[in-house]
Amino acid sequence: MRTTIELDDDYRGRLLELAARRGQKGFSDLINEAVGRYLTAEAAQADKQLKAAKLHGFLSDSEADDLAAGCQAARQHWRSGEGADPGQGV
Repeated sequence: MRTTIELDDDYRGRLLELAARRGQKGFSDLINEAVGRYLTAEAAQADKQLKAAKLHGFLSDSEADDLAAGCQAARQHWRSGEGADPGQGV
């Protein structure tokens, strides 16, 4: 199906370059592939959120606090790798 979308000039140029490297004339296939990947990822994320929501109430308050503290610690150090000890159960 044909449709019209608006792209930044930079995106258009980069898409044309990528299409050329793939031996394609235009970038419709790339857009279709990207939209497919995006929709698949969104569906997977929604599924994860639904599963997480169904777990509501399965942890004691103490367990929930421990989990929240572990998540916060992981977020603070995830880029640097500091404190990354797989045995800690974070």
